[in-house]
Amino acid sequence: MSITSFYFLLFFGCILLLYYIVPQKAQWVVLLGASVLYYLFSDNGILILYPIGAVLVSFWGIRIMERADREKEALQERGKSPEKIRKRALLFVIFANVAVLFLLKYINFGINTVNGIAALFGRQDPLLSGLNWLVPLGISYYSLSLIGYVTDVYFGIAKPQRNPAKMALYGMFFPCMLSGPILKYREDADQFFLPHPFDYVQVTRGMQRMLWGFFKVLVISERMALIVDTVYGNDTQYQGAFIWIGTVAFAFQLYTNFSGGMDISLGIAQTFGLKLPENFERPFFSKTISEYWRRWHITLGVWMKEYVFYPLLRSGLFTKLGKKLRKKFGKKRGKQLTTFAGMFLLWFTVGIWHGGDWKYVIGSGLLHWLYIVCGQLLEPWFASAMKRLHINPQARWVNVFRILRTFFLVNIGFVFFRADSVGTALRMLKEAICVFNPQILVDGSIFTLGLDWIECTIAVVSLLMLLAVSLLQRKGSIRERIGVKCLPVRWLIWYALLFYVILLGYYGPEYSAAEFIYQGF
Repeated sequence: MSITSFYFLLFFGCILLLYYIVPQKAQWVVLLGASVLYYLFSDNGILILYPIGAVLVSFWGIRIMERADREKEALQERGKSPEKIRKRALLFVIFANVAVLFLLKYINFGINTVNGIAALFGRQDPLLSGLNWLVPLGISYYSLSLIGYVTDVYFGIAKPQRNPAKMALYGMFFPCMLSGPILKYREDADQFFLPHPFDYVQVTRGMQRMLWGFFKVLVISERMALIVDTVYGNDTQYQGAFIWIGTVAFAFQLYTNFSGGMDISLGIAQTFGLKLPENFERPFFSKTISEYWRRWHITLGVWMKEYVFYPLLRSGLFTKLGKKLRKKFGKKRGKQLTTFAGMFLLWFTVGIWHGGDWKYVIGSGLLHWLYIVCGQLLEPWFASAMKRLHINPQARWVNVFRILRTFFLVNIGFVFFRADSVGTALRMLKEAICVFNPQILVDGSIFTLGLDWIECTIAVVSLLMLLAVSLLQRKGSIRERIGVKCLPVRWLIWYALLFYVILLGYYGPEYSAAEFIYQGF
């Protein structure tokens, strides 16, 4: 059940009404019931057993930790180490969640890699056969949220939840099932169980944000998808500027689809009086790749740093590696090389999280690692060159250049992300660079990519609206600034946007609901 469908809106309306009718102490039960129903209404409702199993395993791990702390003295008298018991419980929870995640999402990645290596050595037939698993909705999001929570309990920075039903709500909250955000129990969970009296302002602003999300998804993303599918679906027929147009269209398709889904999810949560973490902060205005990843899928980046990168650098293996590198290359360079090695594993993990294919590992992972490493190594040279040339690094044109450079580099990664394979991506990049055909921008060829001139006009106007709002957001919340205006102005703005979405939204063949790209990750 897509969150842009009529049936979901009807479902949401019923849940919202019930939420504010029941006693406030039972509101969290309504949200839990809604989350279960939402899962059951999905294409494979039986797969709810997976998130329930993950919740129960995580709950069991926390109970074991609590018991070890409670019986610490008795265990020590019997010659048992409470700390070892707690660590085993943590490792079991991590292993169980990661094992299921790997089995369902990434086993074919390993199989295809083995078959690919065998083919390089002349083997004609594949060594292993791929497996077709039914992947439960939101598996990456609830798995990471639960692993992070149990880890925080282990280190004493989050309180243990003694009610498995409340823990299930944290792990399965339905607005987060499609594409996040990834929650932190210590920051986000308590609010689920607090009373939330009806607040007209919160409800209306939540709906306003949902409307903005619908605008992004239905008006912009679905139109960009037509261009992207035309170019990448017939990649051998298009060269040069066609590929760049298709890739830039994909950048906006992915951004408006993903961030639009976030707007809808966060808007839904706000109508219930809940505040979920932001996942985007105008990423295409980033001046560096590092800044881009601080603005794009923010909760994933934070999770990866806290639970992968920093523990990796503190591990015994990297401690020994750091000592050897500092001894050989000096303190500063040795520390830098150790960090680069940890970043390599971090970005490999980020890439594999996006999908079980080398195109994701490269396009969303290792390529960005290479960008960041090169940027850090070349930064002193660039700073020195700008100083010699008397260029102000804070000049507006310099910032614009940096933004465009970063956007260009990100789009190279998007070619790998969207192409069918790494080989296809490399060929498309070669043809995009080697074939020079800018005349297609003025000879009408652009209107053969899935949108006629009317649809192109709607797409361009909508993108300009998105740009204008993004620029205005630098000064704070748009909804709050609209909220202080007089009633006729407020109504004019929001009703104009509502009718814009209703009249110009692209709903797909036979008005099918739009799909979310990241729900498959």
